[in-house]
Amino acid sequence: QSLVSSSKWLQCYGLKRNKLSLSQILSQIGFQHRKDYVTTLGKPVASRYADGLFPQYKRAQDGSVYNLTAKKELILHFVDCLIGAIELYKQRMEWLTSESRQIFGVIQEQCIVIVLDFGTAAPTEFDLCRDALSMVLVEQVTQISRFNLIRAAQDLMKWQQKCTPVSEHTVKSAVTWLWKLDHMTAVSHTSSAEALLEAMGDEAVSS
Repeated sequence: QSLVSSSKWLQCYGLKRNKLSLSQILSQIGFQHRKDYVTTLGKPVASRYADGLFPQYKRAQDGSVYNLTAKKELILHFVDCLIGAIELYKQRMEWLTSESRQIFGVIQEQCIVIVLDFGTAAPTEFDLCRDALSMVLVEQVTQISRFNLIRAAQDLMKWQQKCTPVSEHTVKSAVTWLWKLDHMTAVSHTSSAEALLEAMGDEAVSS
């Protein structure tokens, strides 16, 4: 039953995905109650033949009135489509704010360098940072083309000299390198800037 419902919704959304704004829905389930300028009266006058003949909906945005002519089945169809669209937005928001995306956002670029600046983090914070970085490598970096890691320190540390193609092997190698880093290393007040400049020195890097 769940699969049937999902299939029905996908069909509905596929057909109506570009026609689910309020004005678009209204145009499909009724027609606008028109006003026209009457010369003899010198003012716009709304037609009155539809008064009491159709249910009417008044838009709060501009005060326009629509006469609703659709049968109940069509309106319920749009209700299903709107509920489905809302559910898709909820799922999208849950995905965007889950796991590594909650910390790093969504990585969209295909060639990136992650600059690691642990500062004077305590050992537990250092491990939490490495947990988060391992998560983003496994969940997101695996979906792009090339990457590298650089640690900001007095003696700058690079996982690879240049951005490396993404593969199961290279991602595992990067995670292993990350967990072999020493907790404390000498830093300087310019180490972060130097690491960023080093990252930008790779012409292939887009982020």
